[in-house]
Amino acid sequence: MRTTDSRFGGALAALVVLGAAFALGARAEETPTIPAAAERLAEAIRFPTISWEEADRFDREAFLAFHTFLERSFPRVHASLRREVVNEYSLLYTWQGEDASRKPILLTDHFDVVPVAEDTLDEWQQAPFAGVIADGFIWGRGTMDDKSGALALLEAVEGLLAQSFAPQRTIYLAIGHDEELGGDEGAGVTAALLRERGVRFDFTLDEGGAVVSGAVPGVESPLALIGIAEKGYVMIEVTAHADGGHSSMPPRTTAIGRLARAIQAIEEHPMPARVSGPAALLLDEIGEHMKFPLKTVVENRWLFGPILRAYLSGNPATNAMIRTTTAVTMVEGGVKPNVLPDTATASVNFRLLPGDTGEDVLAHVREAVDDDDVDVELTYAHEASHVADPESASFELLRASLDEVMPDVIAAPYLSLGGTDTKHYVDLAENSYRFNALRAGPDDLTRAHGVNERVAVANYTECIAFNEAVIRRAAE
Repeated sequence: MRTTDSRFGGALAALVVLGAAFALGARAEETPTIPAAAERLAEAIRFPTISWEEADRFDREAFLAFHTFLERSFPRVHASLRREVVNEYSLLYTWQGEDASRKPILLTDHFDVVPVAEDTLDEWQQAPFAGVIADGFIWGRGTMDDKSGALALLEAVEGLLAQSFAPQRTIYLAIGHDEELGGDEGAGVTAALLRERGVRFDFTLDEGGAVVSGAVPGVESPLALIGIAEKGYVMIEVTAHADGGHSSMPPRTTAIGRLARAIQAIEEHPMPARVSGPAALLLDEIGEHMKFPLKTVVENRWLFGPILRAYLSGNPATNAMIRTTTAVTMVEGGVKPNVLPDTATASVNFRLLPGDTGEDVLAHVREAVDDDDVDVELTYAHEASHVADPESASFELLRASLDEVMPDVIAAPYLSLGGTDTKHYVDLAENSYRFNALRAGPDDLTRAHGVNERVAVANYTECIAFNEAVIRRAAE
């Protein structure tokens, strides 16, 4: 996932874990032997398949070597499934089903990873690309986000093939190479290819949710957060104008000062909050497991709605569940200390709640700024996804698969706050979900995209078993 920030807090604000769609891990468990699957994931980590913002830093050889590693590691998959290389680096596998009348399903993930900041290298307990297995964990960049997800899919299929399993419906596996950059060249091109072929899916399943523990006071069972929608992504450019010249004779207001006031207005007037859609469905599911007084507040939103919205708005992650968020991310203005700039510009990132649009955000920002000398323009918009049906047969299939592999968890619908490759596939499916079975506790939330990324060996085994259960149930 591209960008997500999350922290745990107290009381209901502990739901901050829900903002950690890609912050996945687990507590260490002693493992007397190391499964072969864990060794394969460790080897996968050693390929630096990094998605750099700077195109000239792309390591083509690492991506191609990773392809070769997959062919060697999963011989049954590559002998039995049709494999296509899409746009040089992404992979599309087709496991042909016996019943052509049944809609296929799509299981998707990615194998690119984010860079490791040079100034954090001495903080890693194990080198980020060493692929070390120690203390019950597989360590390294990609163990959480998201080589573990991609390899768990292939492990599941390899295992089913070893059992001579023959799917009744066709199974597609799409493994992208640039999700961390938005997925346009990987999943975007793959989706276009499938669209051109007229392929329609019963459902898709991607990363984007996790099994979280300690999220809600009074709820002892871990929560399996199944993303039924994901927020959109909008960029607004705000440009302030003023007279330029020498700084020794400044006007009353400079372009930078005018821009600062516009930014303040934008931050002080956020988009309205609403507990609806996926947020409401999540609260409906977990409310019955809460203790008083939170249970009363959540189950009587008709009465306590304003209190609940105010409370959720007080924490960044829970706030992101109930509104389109605002984040000023870049500011530019001025060329010399003694020169007055005639323009100053800010870039503002909005993550759209389902139901809001890019045009809604544009109108909202223009009204908040209300300055004829400040231009407000919409520069990019990817709308929020549609909301999958949490009462559908496919959602129940995921729930049953979890019950089979992780009987200790409570499955709940969830709004994925970060972006995933699924945004490229949603129009091809009846329902699209975002979940893998990695367990997350409070200590894990800074690891993905951060320092000491890791996954417990025992939990990785659960992830493989979950994928196998999904495929069996969907394709028998």
